[in-house]
Amino acid sequence: MKWVGCSLVAVLCCAGMPLLALDLTLPGNARETASRDSQLDQEAIPTAAFGNGELPVRIIEGAVTRRAYRIPSSGLTPLQILAPLRQQLAAAGYEVLLDCNQDLCGGFDFRFGIDVLPAPNMYVNIRSYHFLSAQQTETGAAVTLLASAASGAGYLQIVQIGESAAVAIEQEQEQAAPATAPDAVQAPPPDAGSIGARLLSSGSAIFRGIEFSVGTTSLGQMKHPELEAVATFLEARPGARISVVGHTDTVGGLEANIAVSRARAEAVRTALIDTYGVAPDRVDAEGVGYLSPVASNLTAAGREENRRVEVVLLGETE
Repeated sequence: MKWVGCSLVAVLCCAGMPLLALDLTLPGNARETASRDSQLDQEAIPTAAFGNGELPVRIIEGAVTRRAYRIPSSGLTPLQILAPLRQQLAAAGYEVLLDCNQDLCGGFDFRFGIDVLPAPNMYVNIRSYHFLSAQQTETGAAVTLLASAASGAGYLQIVQIGESAAVAIEQEQEQAAPATAPDAVQAPPPDAGSIGARLLSSGSAIFRGIEFSVGTTSLGQMKHPELEAVATFLEARPGARISVVGHTDTVGGLEANIAVSRARAEAVRTALIDTYGVAPDRVDAEGVGYLSPVASNLTAAGREENRRVEVVLLGETE
């Protein structure tokens, strides 16, 4: 694979973020699919594989940028995605803390012990991923890389933590914040614990009140308060766009499960549009089958938890 022309610094600059010290060059066909930034946050950086029921981590504070990318390519392996970046980290003076594939990292338990942007923007194939964490000795800045492979594409997540950038973010936002007109209407803050609050804090929220039996895709005619809450959230934030994502357990083949999960997401999308008046161009629908579980599929309770639909905040324009 040829790695050309797409600098992570350039991506961050175009997104309006201040530059962190690390400048990684990505493949020219890499396309950003999701982002989530924090002015000042704590990030748990894995330093060893999952073992004995726990994941050893190092807590680092600072400005945090999270980016996910999709790299179209058939037959791409996670290591092919990550290896060139590993070389760039070494050249930039970063010391590797952990470097492992899905088996050495700890499989399912490791995957769900780390910070990952929500699917479908960041796919993580439990059977095919590679993780790396590293830290720069002089500045204390840290980075984690998560690469995964699925049919026809690779996926990459880059999380950067740099204490020195926290002040720069705060200063830039203070200088660039537009004055609010006295009669401007401000969107009300979402209630704590509401779907709106979860979307703004973590970028996604599971519909706890919407359940599908095994193999079914019908939503029914009953009212769903969570869908009404999403519609209210979108009405209050006219620049926001969302995606409804369906998930299944591992009963059956992957293609069949992806079809079922997509049909469930489409059912929820249709309800948002037809019943709650959401504009069609503000909500997408995707299905990922069993590729993004939140619990073990070895138990009935875990499989029930994995049969879910969630909403993902894709972005928001002013």
